[in-house]
Amino acid sequence: MSRTLAPVAALLMSVTLLLLGHGLFGTLLPVRAQIEAFPTQIIGLLGSLYFLGFGAGCLLGPYVIQRVGHIRAFAALAALLVALPLIHALFPVVIIWSILRVLAGLCLAGLYTAIESWLNQAAENEQRGTVLSIYIVINLMAMTGGQLLLSLGSPAGYELFSLIAILITLAVVPLALTRSTAPVPPVSFRLRLLRLYRLSPVGMLGCLMVGVTNGAFWTVAPAYVTALGQDSDAVATFMATAVFAGALAQWPLGRLSDVIDRRYVILGGCMVAAVAGFGFYFSPYLSVPALVLAALFGASALSAYALCIAHANDFIAPEDAVEASAGLLLTYAAGAVVGPLVATAAMEQLGPHGLFATTAVAHTLFALFVLYRMSRRAAVPAEEREHFVLMEPRTSAVVFELDPRSETTAPEVAEQQAAEQLLEDDLPLSEGKSETA
Repeated sequence: MSRTLAPVAALLMSVTLLLLGHGLFGTLLPVRAQIEAFPTQIIGLLGSLYFLGFGAGCLLGPYVIQRVGHIRAFAALAALLVALPLIHALFPVVIIWSILRVLAGLCLAGLYTAIESWLNQAAENEQRGTVLSIYIVINLMAMTGGQLLLSLGSPAGYELFSLIAILITLAVVPLALTRSTAPVPPVSFRLRLLRLYRLSPVGMLGCLMVGVTNGAFWTVAPAYVTALGQDSDAVATFMATAVFAGALAQWPLGRLSDVIDRRYVILGGCMVAAVAGFGFYFSPYLSVPALVLAALFGASALSAYALCIAHANDFIAPEDAVEASAGLLLTYAAGAVVGPLVATAAMEQLGPHGLFATTAVAHTLFALFVLYRMSRRAAVPAEEREHFVLMEPRTSAVVFELDPRSETTAPEVAEQQAAEQLLEDDLPLSEGKSETA
């Protein structure tokens, strides 16, 4: 294990510090927005703008790095990102925060692209799966830790914003000092969403649904807890409980989906998340039982993305896995743009619990779609399925080059895409292992 981690230790340290700051940033802003008396729908809009910037950054990040190189791109994006929390604290104005949220999404996506392409270059081919798993676990644990940092200061002050800036600044140091060779510039990925839907309707619409529900949760849940009269410690506990439960549940649910039809696991997760959402809706106040509901919601809803990716990969040829997974990530981002707006509109009509009414309805509708698809398409035999791999949507498309389900590495993807430019653009993705129903 130490031999595997040694070449990427500096990169993983940068990821940890970056995500500690990012996790705190995402939880602090909705709470501070409420203190500044921002309307609920504005809080949702701020979340949607972040995911809009993130989706654009996933597409633009490779071009920026190809133009100026990894080190300059990382330094420029990190410098801009460090300034953003400080500007938030100085100017709590809706229009300024709106612009800043788009920039934050762009910066994070670009930083993820730089880190993950460097990570992919540093990892040996036979270590890709191990490195990816360690990277995702660190991702989840750092995000959980970031939630807990909210209790270190008052959201009404500037100290927490300064802490975010400090953590992001420190994240630059390990990567800047690493002796790893600068990697091959990442490639940009084409979007062929209609073909992707034909290959895996459940996988694609599942990522869209996860974007709607999880985007709403990440954006609005801190404001939901505050609206119930709770303090910042309660917000930190609530968010950390859900995120930690999601981290714990991913692996066992994924391994179960390797044994039985993955759609049963996805369906069960949707049902549990829907029950938890309706439980929140009918709960009059936040209490210890509500933390149990938070754990159930986190374990089911926050694990769904990796399950949908795994299901889609059962129908996608290995040489197409990177492109397809990148399309699924951007589908998630599109859903995450819509989710906060719908959730805050529901909160305006139904009160704070409208957030979880929204997630419950979305999970119920998707569960019905999964049932319909199960009647239309047979399950992939267990021996023909790809093994489950830990995966998170808060990354760039480059992370899929580390996925052992893909047969291509970064240089091979670049060569493959260059060759494809000589062919007709409407060539379909490989049909993979099973025919589409």
